[in-house]
Amino acid sequence: MKIALIAHDRKKEVMVKLVTAYREILAQHELFATGTTGQKIQEATKLPVHRFNSGPLGGDQQIGAMISQDDLDLVIFLRDPLAAQPHEPDVTALIRLSDVYEIPLATNMGTAEILLRGLAAGFADFREIIHETDHRPLSF
Repeated sequence: MKIALIAHDRKKEVMVKLVTAYREILAQHELFATGTTGQKIQEATKLPVHRFNSGPLGGDQQIGAMISQDDLDLVIFLRDPLAAQPHEPDVTALIRLSDVYEIPLATNMGTAEILLRGLAAGFADFREIIHETDHRPLSF
């Protein structure tokens, strides 16, 4: 699976701890991240991470483009809800795209852990079904 890892500045160290704790699970997947977050993850875990621009310089939009092309399977976006973000419209757009394309999205550590444990247990296998079909969002 393709997994995006994004963290606001005050959440980057938490992201590194999360990826370190779940390294064995994440090592089985293709990782993508915004600039500095990806660098910190690579340095701490030695995992390969495709790095985009930093969030304020378009990294959120680059990940959003992957979502809109159905080229991502899971997003972990550790947001800082107490700090104003200069690129808040990009953040909102990324969250909206995750909803539109039925991409599992965690915005805090608790949900991220549940998603990663679910990933290891095969609970995200529905994404493989989507990849085998017509690549459009599910509608019920």
